[in-house]
Amino acid sequence: MRKMYLQAKTIKCTRRGVFLLQLLLRMSYGYCCNQWYCINPMLWEGSLSLSKYIRWWWSNHCARSSLFVDNKMGSKSLTFRVTRQKPELVRPAKSTPRECKLLSDIDDQEGLRFQVPVIQFYRSDDDHLHSRRDPVKVIREAIAKALVFYYPFAGRLRECAGRKLVVDCTGEGVMFIEADAEVTLEQFGEELQPPFPCLEELLYDVPESAGVLHCPLLLIQVTRLRCGGFIFAVRLNHTMADGTGLVQFMNAVGEIARGASTPSVLPVWQRERLNARDPPRVACIHHEYDEVPDTKGTIIPLDDMVHRSFFFGPAEVSALRKSIPLDISRKCTTFEVLTAYLWRCRTIALQPEPNEEVRMICVINARSKFDPPLPQGYYGNGFALPAALTTAGELCKRPLGYALELVTKAKGDVTEDYMNSVADLMVIKGRPHFTVVRTYLVSDVTRIGFNEVDFGWGRPEYGGPAKGGVGAIPGLLSFYITVTNKNGEKGIVVPICLPGFAMDRFVRELEKLLSNNHHSIIDGSTFVRSAL
Repeated sequence: MRKMYLQAKTIKCTRRGVFLLQLLLRMSYGYCCNQWYCINPMLWEGSLSLSKYIRWWWSNHCARSSLFVDNKMGSKSLTFRVTRQKPELVRPAKSTPRECKLLSDIDDQEGLRFQVPVIQFYRSDDDHLHSRRDPVKVIREAIAKALVFYYPFAGRLRECAGRKLVVDCTGEGVMFIEADAEVTLEQFGEELQPPFPCLEELLYDVPESAGVLHCPLLLIQVTRLRCGGFIFAVRLNHTMADGTGLVQFMNAVGEIARGASTPSVLPVWQRERLNARDPPRVACIHHEYDEVPDTKGTIIPLDDMVHRSFFFGPAEVSALRKSIPLDISRKCTTFEVLTAYLWRCRTIALQPEPNEEVRMICVINARSKFDPPLPQGYYGNGFALPAALTTAGELCKRPLGYALELVTKAKGDVTEDYMNSVADLMVIKGRPHFTVVRTYLVSDVTRIGFNEVDFGWGRPEYGGPAKGGVGAIPGLLSFYITVTNKNGEKGIVVPICLPGFAMDRFVRELEKLLSNNHHSIIDGSTFVRSAL
């Protein structure tokens, strides 16, 4: 640090100088740890000397991060070397139909045109026979065989008239990366949960591979660990499938890796079932697609973003329920309680104006809402995004039960008619993005089955989203993920991404509600600053 300080003193305090300082700080503190800090605006106007800024930065960022890293998150300070082989395309093991397949009008919306990262951690198998198997070889071969059934994943997306997406089933293949890491599973710590150290090394962003159009629809990296375990990481083009569909494909790969010749659940396309009607007609209210101008700059700022995960076990959920009238608490689910609680705390933390509208959008699996239900093998996007809507003032000053009733009502809005209305809206309004201004979006993946995918080495130690805040607007989305903490207690971990100033207030609000019941959410949380 002393050397860095002396170097920094010589940099002239100009825009170019501050950029060089920012680069120097990043290089000094560690690229692999994904650290990236925003320079204080006072430097632009010359009101803070560069030497004082260095001292301020060290005390407020390095020192603070060390506190959380050492005491709260252990492995988040972990750095290690990853050696990757040249990315390759894995094609279907047999010839597949050369055709074009239209995506549904639920798949084909602007808000799904992004990549979703998922990561799975596996221990080595104690069985000596299995321990001799190479997970890279086994999984690569299984992917090729699974693509015979899921051949659209081996194609490429094209755009037709009206921005309609179509899969050109070219058989080009999915992108695959073989890698080795100089690290053991134990070094990641006792509790595996997002954010993960060196994620960009475990799921490498191959240049020019992340586009929605004309790019591989899946990118998979299998990384061997020194302990004999491995990490399976996948990046999915969200327009092709939702979490349920991705797990279905991963299970197919797992079954084939374990010796099956055919997946137990065969894939079903049938995307036409979720297309707009003719003529299209929007028959329901869809606040999730309201056009809301960002007149006050209230989309989350991207500088100094902080990623942090929070664990909610039975004790924490019970404490939350005690703050709700008993007659309401008995009727609502854990998802509804947790969502109402986080939405309210997050809104207080971001401090919008009291009269401004705020939204909570929840991802609701709609497969069972159809008559007949969508078939078991359907792997397209089969969810709705209903929105709860109120003003920031009402949400923050009224009891938690108010937010809970809004969330419960939004969930109940989803029917087959609602899904048809969404598809019609996509066609009529040009496939709009869901509302992002003053919006919080939550997705419950606890029942999808990421934690059950078995490639022949048993269930993963962790399986699920690689981080929160994914999508076009970082910080907008949180996942609910099943985990087991170091005490063997099963619960839900929720990655949260907020600006640093808001994260501090968010934590205080969480503690305020739980403190009366002698529960501390801080002890189950992890902290890392973002690269944004």
